[in-house]
Amino acid sequence: MADTVLYEVSDGLATITLNRPEAMNALNVATKVALREAVGSAAGDDAVRAVLLTAAGDRAFCVGQDLKEHIGLLMQDRESGSGQTMSTVKEHYNPIVRAIAGMPKPVVAGVNGVAAGAGFGFALAADYRVVADTAAFNTSFAGVALTADSGISWTLPRVVGPGRATDLLLFPRSITAQEAYDLGIAGRLVPAGELRAEAEKVARALAEGPTVAYAAIKESVAHGLSHSLSETLDKEDELQTRAGSSEDHAIAVQAFVNKEKPKYLGR
Repeated sequence: MADTVLYEVSDGLATITLNRPEAMNALNVATKVALREAVGSAAGDDAVRAVLLTAAGDRAFCVGQDLKEHIGLLMQDRESGSGQTMSTVKEHYNPIVRAIAGMPKPVVAGVNGVAAGAGFGFALAADYRVVADTAAFNTSFAGVALTADSGISWTLPRVVGPGRATDLLLFPRSITAQEAYDLGIAGRLVPAGELRAEAEKVARALAEGPTVAYAAIKESVAHGLSHSLSETLDKEDELQTRAGSSEDHAIAVQAFVNKEKPKYLGR
């Protein structure tokens, strides 16, 4: 894995850190490949029960595509006629977003600075966002004559509503951390100096929680967004049966009876 993305697992928590602070954690090819590998490793490791996605430095979470590299690749495309530059959406961004959103364990985004373009998309794909009070969000795409990618046309309307999402996409501008909190983009707003500690605290609490139930909650919410009430009731029944058969549920019930704090096994 390239050093542009750091990956560490400790006590059930996988921490993925974008590590190009000098470039505001912009996504060049090496970083996209490494990020996809890291997210895939977290998803496939049964020892991982929660994921923290964050970034190095204090200026940016991720400003999206590395446009300096992108310009060079565009020039190569024009010279060769290959037209391969825009394949980054299919080859990199889509698999990363699918892996984050579809991971059967909770994902926390610790947004330490600017999150723009695909960086905004990755943050929205997470289940919960802890945001520094100095952070900012920007869709960015229309500013470089592009449309939304990284799932933003799906995630953003579901968080802020279709009207506000369309406004933010047509007229890209910086959204302050406070505005992001007011819109529901940020789940928790903290002083910049406390961002990493608070995001890790949230993620570790989830890593110690009922993993099977968390996976079912993620699945039920995703299902409910695109199905009828009747279909959702059937899905809830299916998922509740799964959660009710887990060891975690038995542990929780016994701990409740004994007036103790449950110690979940994640199964």
